[in-house]
Amino acid sequence: MARKPRYEVADPAEIQVFHAVQRCVRRAFLCGDDPFSGRSFEHRRQWIRDRLEFLASVFGIDCLTYTVLSNHLHIVLRSRPDVVAAWTDEEVARRWLRLFPHRRKPDGSPEIPSKPEIDMIVNQPEVLAQRRQRLSDVSWWMRCTAENIARRANREDECTGRFWEGRYKLQNLLDEASLLACAAYVDLNPIRAAIAETPETSDYTGAKDRIDDLAEREDRTRPNTHDWERSRRRRKSGWMSPIEINEQDDPVGPCLESSGRRASSKGFLSVSMAQYLELLDWTGRQLRDGKVGVIPEHLSPILSRMGLDATGWCDVVCKFGRVFKRAAGTPESLAKEAIRCGQHWLCAHENPLGLSSD
Repeated sequence: MARKPRYEVADPAEIQVFHAVQRCVRRAFLCGDDPFSGRSFEHRRQWIRDRLEFLASVFGIDCLTYTVLSNHLHIVLRSRPDVVAAWTDEEVARRWLRLFPHRRKPDGSPEIPSKPEIDMIVNQPEVLAQRRQRLSDVSWWMRCTAENIARRANREDECTGRFWEGRYKLQNLLDEASLLACAAYVDLNPIRAAIAETPETSDYTGAKDRIDDLAEREDRTRPNTHDWERSRRRRKSGWMSPIEINEQDDPVGPCLESSGRRASSKGFLSVSMAQYLELLDWTGRQLRDGKVGVIPEHLSPILSRMGLDATGWCDVVCKFGRVFKRAAGTPESLAKEAIRCGQHWLCAHENPLGLSSD
């Protein structure tokens, strides 16, 4: 059966959360050391990370976490049409011209757009509306990621042709439990692939960036990370969305970001960054053979709030990529998604998270 068009799954007019996977098509590696050719492509990991950080500063999309592996990458994204709607017409035009500039500097970076270039977009209502919509479209984010890396890799390899296999895979994450499981699955990928032993040694992951910033934090004796995540002090992870969301303290609305590094300062989980990283560390130890751990008492409420026990949680994280197809969530969330997009198969979807429907 033919797959549904992206616009029927990912609606840029709605706030949605997705897990996207883009895989390299060639035998030669996207990154890392290729045992066949003997060449190292490790530097391409930095290409991808830099590109993701750049796109986070342009799009009305929050990057929640990411992982760059040897032949594919994982990204967890949240579209923010509410943020894009709050931008002025000139802001929309400026951001679009950063993506597709009319002029470039000698080093290839975009030139500051001129007023006539901005007016060419602002003075055409249909074009402006199209550009505004695309800036909250996950498909355009993935296109701007894949095309840029493919061109650079082809130029380096002195060849032409496809660099990525087919369409990227996309999963709609419908509730906080599936989002937590997916984030942990993505951040633990290097450990499960035996590339790293711990989250703090898992290079080019969202978790590693956050841990590095925590290590540089001057006031590490203070347990609160909610306000710190929203400050300008985070050098490596400041372009990603904060982890903790606090409905009482966070302002109502799109939570516009003033730093220019990301779309908003809105979190995505009801746990602190410290709690998430500790849960990640514990989960990573459970997924490795020969390692026995006891879940810390203060982490138990995190799992219980999600309706999961320790055994079920590890099973979900370990099998997340195989269990879920187009969407992940509770039966109620899946039923609502089925009604929204007309996919009746979602109503009969398994409930691998083991969540109650009460």
